[in-house]
Amino acid sequence: MISRRTRATLLAAAVSATLGASALRAAETSKQPILEEIVVTAQKREVSLQNVPFSVAAETADQIRASGAENLVDLSRNVTGLTIADLGPGQSQVAIRGVSAGQVIRDQPGVKPQVGVYLDESPISIALFTPDLDLFDLDRFEVLRGPQGTLFGSGSIAGTLRYITAQPKLGKTEGSVEASVSTVKGGSIGGDIKGALNLPVSDTAALRIVGYDDQLPGWITAYGPNGSIERDVNTGRKAGGRVALTWQPTAALSITPRLVYQDLTTNGFPRTDVWNILGNPDTTTQPTVPLGDRTQYRQIREGIDDNFRLGDLKIVYNFGPASLTSVSSYTDRDLLVTRDATQLTGSVTYSPFGGSGDQVRVSAPLLDATHLKAYAEELRVSSNGNGTVQWVVGGFFEHNRRHYGQDLYVPGYDALVESLAGNIGLTPAQAYLLGSAANGSPPDTPFYSQLEYTFKQSALFGEATYNFTDHLAATAGVRWFHFDEAKGIFFGGVFSNSAATPTTVYGDTSSSGAAPRLILSYTVNDDMKLNLQASRGFRLGGINDPINAPLCGQAAYDFYSQVPQKWKDEWAWNYELGAKMRFLDRRVSFDVAAFYTDIKDLQANINAAPCSSRLVANVPSARSAGIEAELAARPNENWDFALSGTWVDAKLTSDYILSGAPDATDGLTNGERLPTAPKFQSAAAITFTLPAAVAEKWDFYATAVGQYYGSSYSLFAYEPPGAGTFSVYGYGNPSIATFTINTELPAYHIVNLRAGFKGEGWDFAAYINNLTDESAYLAVDNERAFKARAAYLTNQPRTIGLALQKWF
Repeated sequence: MISRRTRATLLAAAVSATLGASALRAAETSKQPILEEIVVTAQKREVSLQNVPFSVAAETADQIRASGAENLVDLSRNVTGLTIADLGPGQSQVAIRGVSAGQVIRDQPGVKPQVGVYLDESPISIALFTPDLDLFDLDRFEVLRGPQGTLFGSGSIAGTLRYITAQPKLGKTEGSVEASVSTVKGGSIGGDIKGALNLPVSDTAALRIVGYDDQLPGWITAYGPNGSIERDVNTGRKAGGRVALTWQPTAALSITPRLVYQDLTTNGFPRTDVWNILGNPDTTTQPTVPLGDRTQYRQIREGIDDNFRLGDLKIVYNFGPASLTSVSSYTDRDLLVTRDATQLTGSVTYSPFGGSGDQVRVSAPLLDATHLKAYAEELRVSSNGNGTVQWVVGGFFEHNRRHYGQDLYVPGYDALVESLAGNIGLTPAQAYLLGSAANGSPPDTPFYSQLEYTFKQSALFGEATYNFTDHLAATAGVRWFHFDEAKGIFFGGVFSNSAATPTTVYGDTSSSGAAPRLILSYTVNDDMKLNLQASRGFRLGGINDPINAPLCGQAAYDFYSQVPQKWKDEWAWNYELGAKMRFLDRRVSFDVAAFYTDIKDLQANINAAPCSSRLVANVPSARSAGIEAELAARPNENWDFALSGTWVDAKLTSDYILSGAPDATDGLTNGERLPTAPKFQSAAAITFTLPAAVAEKWDFYATAVGQYYGSSYSLFAYEPPGAGTFSVYGYGNPSIATFTINTELPAYHIVNLRAGFKGEGWDFAAYINNLTDESAYLAVDNERAFKARAAYLTNQPRTIGLALQKWF
């Protein structure tokens, strides 16, 4: 039976198609412009989007603005096949075409990304923390679907995202200023001010300066101890800018150094608690907390402080038949995530230590700190012109050093453990050996870790296209790579995996391999192109952390210890058949692709929830199969239509079974869905423009965007029947014995509206984002197998705003 939401989506598509057909019939003899031609660099050279021989989506700055997108999560809803596990600003995790192992938990720093993310040509992706870059002064946003291992390497096993910024322009003085203000239903005021300026420095040089300051609104209500209430706790600020200088001393040589800076700070997380051991509506001996939509319980400030700095240098020399390009980049990034671990620590104090009352409520801030220094260099030579052969060859080198640490400081906790020693059959002296001072942690720090990663990767790559005829062409390429990773670990504290002495574990891993690609293209005519592709991508392996033995219990520890210390590289072969077509004097474009991705050694997340540990294991095989389609139409100067959709069937095709399970979960089974990606995703947009509507100088425009996102899971662990049902701890003498959270994230719709006037270099607009005030669940939040906390990460409520932009 078709759901009401699906019927609404199909109705919207039918209305779009009907309106589009009517407008097309009315425009058969029109002389108005055709669809905009978008040029992309998906093959390391400029090519019309229509002529790229594989599936690529690109949105221009105007399209992004009209859709109401303000960040990467918003963008993903406009692009078919692109999905995001959103844990809050600065913590987005990307998947394409259903190739995903699920949500990366915050204390998994060794996991590699499945989608490569680039700012122009500089790699910036981290699996745990994809930078939440501002979208101002972009030229376009590109999504390269399917494995891009040949040209983009590791981290692009599912595809590649590219923020393409506006570049300095020689001989032009121009710029823009933008300001907006908005109000969120049940929340606070937000707004931003942004500016870009392009200045000629001389006849051969130009400077482009971009700056922005975004005030992020809040809408979450947090209950605290003694009946306290905080409103709008997830406010934040995102401020930064870019400075780029292009120097072109000769017609053949171009040198562009650039500095990028962004500082992101939030004061909380967009989390909806449905169960919290310290604050819930079912307690009978503690103060009750009326948890509901867009509410949570917390005792301390949470949030993220993300300081992102990037310096890169691009040099291009054109020596006639070919061009030499060098791209050097250096990233220096500091992140501090502050989490309220009071309910987690309190649950341990309650069980197994047997604490009660205020002993369970001692505030426990958990600090996750990351410092990353990454250097990358790519040097390549590519052919110029449109001859019989186009080619590119190059080399790539990357060197990363990453420090990650956790610090759980709980005042008085050492003394508390000693006082509760008898409850766990120990003397105070024996309990002292469990405490921080005796096992290497700072005092009153039940968990303390320091992890060091040194990562090196080198690669050689090449790709060439040979045009047999004006109609038939073949593209072949390969990338050879080698990587080494060394990891040092220090763990201490009563919650660590050693109860008497600090744990120092050193490990290393390395691998080599090749990622080929073969594409056959047949150009039927100037408006129809058929493509057949086979491509291979890879995701590098890593090393698991030790399991937190004291929190597990012996049975759970023995069970999860079966997971190997190291996990292997993940590989995927993608087979794709696509067509790109244009009709009616290029007023309509239709792109469609069918794909099948065969995944080997999928790096699946194993949620060792009883131990508060996360592991990675290789499932022998999985696959993702589906079809995606995109339709765009501009029948005349008044109407623009866009409709896209993706259907994906992504699942495991083998088992990963552990023996002797301590509970009902014994591993991962053949047929389970791959997490993160919905089976169906669609978007539709209609824009009406009335030229010269006011004083023959101002155009009126209105855009409606509707997005549908199907149901999905955050992790494999949430898929089995009953995965969200758990026995509650007895703290507060709750009136219930079990609680159930729906671990399947429900489908949802988002509708955005924007209307305004544009002319004489001005754009005045009013907008409503999330018109229907949809409360969408974007990810599941879990502490200690839900017993400490069960929650969802959620989206921004209905937002009404005004925006002004001036170009000069």
